[in-house]
Amino acid sequence: MDLETSPLARPFPQLPPIEGVTLRVARAHYKTWDRCDLTLVEVAPGTAIAGVFTKSACASSEVELGREHSKAGRARALVVNAGNSNAFTGYRGREAVEQIMAQVAEALDCSPAEVFVSSTGVIGVPLPKDKAREGVAAALSSNPCGWEEAASAIGTTDTFTKGAGASAMVGQTRVELAGFIKGSGMIAPDMATMLGYIFTDAAIEPGFLQEMMSQANAASFSCITVDGDTSTSDTVLLFATGKAGNAPITGWTDPGADAFYSALLQVCRELAHLVVRDGEGAQKFIEIAVAGAASDESARRVGLSIANSPLVKTAIAGGDANWGRVVMAVGKAGEPADRDRLSIGFGGTWAARDGQPLPDYDETPVARHLSGQDIRIDVDLGVGDGRATVWTCDLTHGYIAINADYRS
Repeated sequence: MDLETSPLARPFPQLPPIEGVTLRVARAHYKTWDRCDLTLVEVAPGTAIAGVFTKSACASSEVELGREHSKAGRARALVVNAGNSNAFTGYRGREAVEQIMAQVAEALDCSPAEVFVSSTGVIGVPLPKDKAREGVAAALSSNPCGWEEAASAIGTTDTFTKGAGASAMVGQTRVELAGFIKGSGMIAPDMATMLGYIFTDAAIEPGFLQEMMSQANAASFSCITVDGDTSTSDTVLLFATGKAGNAPITGWTDPGADAFYSALLQVCRELAHLVVRDGEGAQKFIEIAVAGAASDESARRVGLSIANSPLVKTAIAGGDANWGRVVMAVGKAGEPADRDRLSIGFGGTWAARDGQPLPDYDETPVARHLSGQDIRIDVDLGVGDGRATVWTCDLTHGYIAINADYRS
């Protein structure tokens, strides 16, 4: 399936090398495509790890093992397979993951529990052990590669590679962050999203690294949606090699903790936005800002109700300022709202205030705004101080075309 690059695509950034991180790719031939489809990342001994994983009740063995092993807080390697999600595959799927873990562990002289595996692609087909074995062997013997090559190898219906980086000062030490992600469809914020990996040379205690990752996830990956469907394989992992030489960060009061978290949140949000910009068939990037809610979490739920509404998303695709559809989505969210206090706007222009259309409402600037690629919807519920921002894309014929042919 040949896919045109999304019109919302962003170029892959120039990311810094992270000391203690070595990237490699290989061809495992999980599908009949002529491209690398396996990424192997080796990280230095003692690297701290934190992760967030799908809440799907049908999670893959990769997710189950990753969730369990990340609690120990240490990692030595990451293997990502593209073209086969290895989900809903029973004991055969688990055996394939354990084989990969054992193979890499033997090569790196570490515990299999320090090897993290992710797979993405078609659900319900066991990962072929022979192809996995050969692919891992090829990766272990290949030359190191760059960030964009590693990101490209893990894509499925992605139309462009996605990466982000940042830096922070921890005391007198500059630390770097770099990450890449894949995701285009089956995107809903039920923990994190898709497959994403962030690396830093900062020294951070594993428990606190997990706290920061969970908090950053709540304000980024858990605030995006493409189609409201949660994957069986969603994973975001954060690796901290400690090679920068800073005094280890153990809590919020340590020097540089706030600076590092700000950089982490920046990377997470940039990666999350890139996924939305590559939403299957997307033509428009939509930011939905909700204010006046009973709480921040209530605002988030209202925002996601709007973002997941096919009626709202198709209206935006057609450039239609149909605020009535936004009213519908607010009303069905199941959150506190007052019809007679509700206000709705597009691109900085209010269409309705305090429960009714504005008598002097001029749709001309709104129509101009909706004809662009970056769309903003403002909603004020008028019942409290809670606020949240979520991001989504429009719903076009392209989404149907891609998913109708997904397995072919």
